[in-house]
Amino acid sequence: MLELAEVLRRYWPEYERLYGEAIPQAHRRAVRAILRCRTAELGGQLFSCSPCQQTRFVYHSCNHRACPRCGQSDKNRWLAKQMTRLLPVPYFLVTFTIPAQLRHLARSHQKSFFSILLRESAAALQDIAANPKHLAAQLGMLGVLHTWTRQLVYHPHIHFLVPGGGLSADKLTWVPCPSQDFLLPVQPLKARFRWRMRQALQEVSTLWQHLQHQPQVWKLDWVVNIQAGGKGEQALAYLGQYIYRTALSSTRLLSDDHGRITFRYRNRHTKGWETIAVPAMEFVRRFLQHVLPSGFQRVRPYGWLSSAACQKWQRILALLDWTPKPLVTPPPMPALLCPKCQQPMHQVDLLQPGCSARGPPALCP
Repeated sequence: MLELAEVLRRYWPEYERLYGEAIPQAHRRAVRAILRCRTAELGGQLFSCSPCQQTRFVYHSCNHRACPRCGQSDKNRWLAKQMTRLLPVPYFLVTFTIPAQLRHLARSHQKSFFSILLRESAAALQDIAANPKHLAAQLGMLGVLHTWTRQLVYHPHIHFLVPGGGLSADKLTWVPCPSQDFLLPVQPLKARFRWRMRQALQEVSTLWQHLQHQPQVWKLDWVVNIQAGGKGEQALAYLGQYIYRTALSSTRLLSDDHGRITFRYRNRHTKGWETIAVPAMEFVRRFLQHVLPSGFQRVRPYGWLSSAACQKWQRILALLDWTPKPLVTPPPMPALLCPKCQQPMHQVDLLQPGCSARGPPALCP
């Protein structure tokens, strides 16, 4: 199996020579973390099997959100917590996609543009839901930023997991959605989303100046999609893939054939697996463009699901006469087994970062 770290180790120096100071610091930090992940540079632990006297080093993970080898345990904890906040109502997955003409702007001003995109798409949902002609209620929603396609093409969009109903303006009534298959009309939502994005971008001169010569973007039919999400559990699991995992898992990397990287992807139409081969520099570029700025929050709650709306959340639980499910703690990581006798091994020492572990007990003082 080809590892992402192996590809970066081979081609990052050339990529760095090509693009130099144009490479964002967030990309450099991501590459540095991936290259150090589970190596002696991060240190580790020494395990021993008492019956067999076998020893084994386990190096520490980098825990960078762009690393395909990390994040699984964090994702499991996040999912377990979110499952406790599911309500006994239908759920919907609402997706907002920006036009292709705005992708370059989003990529060059990620922090400011994506903050606007998350805020204004959530506000557009609230505006349409509050309209007396539609739901006449305030929504709660969980937004997740997603930037890639299965072929690693840059394609920013926002997924919202939305409970099917809301809190009335006087906060005294739970207003259910019309049916388990319908939340809000799409056409008014598209128009509101486009209008709010234009108004918000006009207020940021560094962004708006790039749009002066593209008036056609405001005449396009912007893409908004609403899908029924059942009880919400499957939709949560789907969103969890984007929160603590990167754009490409190592299981999808197939080969490096003289500077052409082949990886597989699932065709969204046929649902079958297909392969694509791209030059190494293009592969590194495609991967790194999905690394978000340091500290940027990819996941954001809105409405009565936000952390500042505890009273509204308790009111909704009372109106629905619903007791949240208890938190189910994910099972701990299985014990490391001895390769000889298959009995659990026990930690006996630490390997300090930067030290070499070529054989027990090669530990740093």
